[in-house]
Amino acid sequence: MKKIIYLLYTIFILVLVSCGNINEDSDDQNAEMTTDTETSREVEENPLKEAYFGETHLHTGVSMDAFIAGTRLTPDEAYRFAKGEEVMVNGSMHSIKRPLDWCAVTDHSEFMGESMSLLTSGAPGYDHPVAKEFRETTDYQKALGLYKKYVLDALAGGGSPHPPFFQGEESIKSAWQRNIEATEKHYDPGTFTTIHAYEWSAAPDEANLHRNVFFRDTNLPEIPFSSNESPDPIKLWEWLQEQRDKGMRVFCVPHNSNEGKQMEFAEQTLSGDPITREYVELRNSMEPLIEMMQIKGNSEVFPKFWPNDEFADFENAVSIQKFNDRIFTKQDFVRYGLTRGLKYQEEFGTNPFKYGFVGGTDSHNGSPSNVAEDNYMVGSHGVVDKTAEDRATRDMDGELTVADMSTGAITGVWATSNTREAIWDAMYAKETFATSGPRMKVRAFAGQDYEDSYESNNALVEAGYANGVPMGGNYNGESAPQILVWAIKDPIGPGLDRIQIIKGWVENGEMKDKVYNVVASGDRMNSDGSVTPIDAPVDLETGEYNKEKGSAELMGVWTDPDFDPNEYAYYYIRVLQLPTARWNLYDEIREGVDFPDRIPKQIVERAWGSPIWYEPSN
Repeated sequence: MKKIIYLLYTIFILVLVSCGNINEDSDDQNAEMTTDTETSREVEENPLKEAYFGETHLHTGVSMDAFIAGTRLTPDEAYRFAKGEEVMVNGSMHSIKRPLDWCAVTDHSEFMGESMSLLTSGAPGYDHPVAKEFRETTDYQKALGLYKKYVLDALAGGGSPHPPFFQGEESIKSAWQRNIEATEKHYDPGTFTTIHAYEWSAAPDEANLHRNVFFRDTNLPEIPFSSNESPDPIKLWEWLQEQRDKGMRVFCVPHNSNEGKQMEFAEQTLSGDPITREYVELRNSMEPLIEMMQIKGNSEVFPKFWPNDEFADFENAVSIQKFNDRIFTKQDFVRYGLTRGLKYQEEFGTNPFKYGFVGGTDSHNGSPSNVAEDNYMVGSHGVVDKTAEDRATRDMDGELTVADMSTGAITGVWATSNTREAIWDAMYAKETFATSGPRMKVRAFAGQDYEDSYESNNALVEAGYANGVPMGGNYNGESAPQILVWAIKDPIGPGLDRIQIIKGWVENGEMKDKVYNVVASGDRMNSDGSVTPIDAPVDLETGEYNKEKGSAELMGVWTDPDFDPNEYAYYYIRVLQLPTARWNLYDEIREGVDFPDRIPKQIVERAWGSPIWYEPSN
């Protein structure tokens, strides 16, 4: 039977190729892959590196949940959107405000085969009555009912997770191949980079243990591993190791720890076994990064658990706690995970949570990095938040109140060139930063003999590398590290407020962290380390922000005043921008809708640089 299905799909794909619906045949595709690799080598490299901005988390109609919500955009159209082209998004022609440098489409591996049948006229399963019902339903609640009936109820009863129009493994291969082809089609080394990727979406007990999986090149598996095979992250890591054993370069990135229900940084495995040396070493190898923020909230900290962090109250998406018993605990946030990892390192010699930072959107509209607050008029999840009225009044069932959603985040990588290899390598090395949307650039180095100022940015970076290690690295000195910090504002945004350093450490077995102010705009740094607040409110009638205050660029050198050479520690920088209007204020101004009083009308956008770690030499 599988051979028959495969034959049908092969015939179908060949017919599409002959009609010009697929852009390259297999021989041309192989030639293009070879050419891309050669071109990547020819692109000029900058040894001091440049910041390239991109999307790490994005769903198209190939993701079944996005399809159910009304999204029909394909990966091809998503990449076009990322490059600045105008496409039909959620019923309206729309474009991103500024093109991206790179993008990864991360469609769910679960039900990828079903999407092939749903999206592709003439494909096996396309005309099945249940497929037609899914495709023709325009009411979101009815679509959710179909999903419950044919997927969730079947799973709960111990049956197949696949609806009756599913055409087997060959349909998954075909869908995955279509994503691969779109990713190759849009790769333009030196100008626009695409990364082969997908999402593994395990949710045991409704806890979010999802991971996005990134490949370095075109050495790819025939079929992606899904949570239908196993919801246990260990099984995913083992599968990734099998791919590495075949010569593939791959890693994965967890996201939404704020929905993790204490499972993301758990004290035991999913099966209830104790954490072992083998576990921490495997996880450390497979997961170099973690998603700091996306549409469903910021996972750095929560004010209830970090009352001394004056900027912890930021895009916390508190209404997540209304659904599926996802009540926040301290164990659900990235800063806790970073510090808990230090304790594991003391015990096992390896840190399983040694994460750098990325940011993504998790948009289910096929619209990568549509993060500008004043450009959010199409929402992010199909018909759920399509209009301003929807965004002001609706819940996204099972997740959160739509008004609590952020526009998402974006990732910056410091890479030698805008090529797939260089972007992937920079991510794997954790020389990355995440922002809540703006394209501010952020950098930090830890070492010795840094100066308070440099004659040029190149001189600063040269000294940074020569005298220390960048974000994502290990500081190995015996004396307190000097941390050289630098940030430059978004060219189309307001000035910067300040740069902070967050330190985490373990002292006599106790997990601790502290926020230090390092440098601030104007003459606002006080002798006790505090910063005088800046008065730069947003105009609530127009949405205009203050264009006079703040700094275009901040730079400083900070030495840890509490350094203990016997304690494991990490340091990461957080850069704060002056306030701007939040997306809901623009909805209120443009559409006259009213949002709940608890929803803020302005936002202090920010960036987080990946940590630098200190490990005692003894």
